[in-house]
Amino acid sequence: MSKYEEKGDLVPDHIMKNLFANILDENSDKNGVILDGYPRTITQVDDLLELVNERSLKIGKVINIEVNQVELLKRAEKRAETSDRKDDKDKRIHLKRIRVFESETKPAISYMKTMLKIEDFNGLGTVEEITNKIKARIIN
Repeated sequence: MSKYEEKGDLVPDHIMKNLFANILDENSDKNGVILDGYPRTITQVDDLLELVNERSLKIGKVINIEVNQVELLKRAEKRAETSDRKDDKDKRIHLKRIRVFESETKPAISYMKTMLKIEDFNGLGTVEEITNKIKARIIN
């Protein structure tokens, strides 16, 4: 998957579907699964719903963390200071990821909102603050 991430591309839908199916199967005895960064395309939304329905599971909460582009670029630049990943150090890849989000993921979120209740919340703040907000939303 890193060969896609290194270029700022999304991992192809069929690979993500297989990965997610494996995650569901490996955690079938658990009380839930938290997905971070999935689904990212309309096809992945359909795949997610298909896999959940095939296993007679339900989707409990969907939280969409909204962060503006300026903040995303600042975070990427900060991460580049300590990361060993080559793609974290290339601003062109950061900008490509934002373009991919706008063209692929944003429509997927809108599509999901037609079928599921999605809670949007502002993702500005420290990692600890955001983590606490997410925990509070999941628990309630």
